Amino acid sequence: MDFMKAKALLEKNHIKFVKGILVAKEKDLDKAKSLGFPLAMKVISKDILHKSDVGGVKLDIKNLDEAKKAFKEILTNSKKKMPKAKIDGIFVQKMIQGKQIIIGGKLDEQFGQTIVFGLGGIFVEVLKDVSLRICPIEEKDAKEMIAEIKGYPILKGIRGEKAINFKELEKALINTSNLLMKSKIKELDINPLIATDKEIIAVDVRILINMSKMKEHLSERVTE
Repeated sequence: MDFMKAKALLEKNHIKFVKGILVAKEKDLDKAKSLGFPLAMKVISKDILHKSDVGGVKLDIKNLDEAKKAFKEILTNSKKKMPKAKIDGIFVQKMIQGKQIIIGGKLDEQFGQTIVFGLGGIFVEVLKDVSLRICPIEEKDAKEMIAEIKGYPILKGIRGEKAINFKELEKALINTSNLLMKSKIKELDINPLIATDKEIIAVDVRILINMSKMKEHLSERVTE
């Protein structure tokens, strides 16, 4: 599933996503000014799973001139590292500060849909600090998932920092579980979500659809 469709699917299922626009040409960057600076920019391509690895992400962009420079650099970097990748454009979004978390999901052959939670960002694969449940989950499960990770004290706030909004995080987990249960999703990766004392908001997403299930579903509809 392409990025814009995945973003829309999250929003339809009450999972907040940062405001942004997809820009295909540098001249269209003027439209991004309405989002307000600073901005973040990232390459959008089905062929590029790890945007940071190809130099496809630019952060803390303070004005239009910096945005134009970042646009060129992202395209140059991405094409150099992955010349065969089909690039849909650059997603320009409002820069949000907060703690990075991840919510993910996977269709397991034995257990069905499963949901994962942990600290997010580029270190998630290194830290492997996650909790896991079989869907569907309820409020009790969401609370347990959050408290189980080793990074829980970071979310509660250390050295005078404010705690994140745990109620909103619980809602995000439950809404993701509900999405997984009613969809044909094979893999879901919302990473990162930015967690603050006010909100939990996604800034990137990747969704793989279970095509075999989709074909079964289409076949059933044809024979009805």
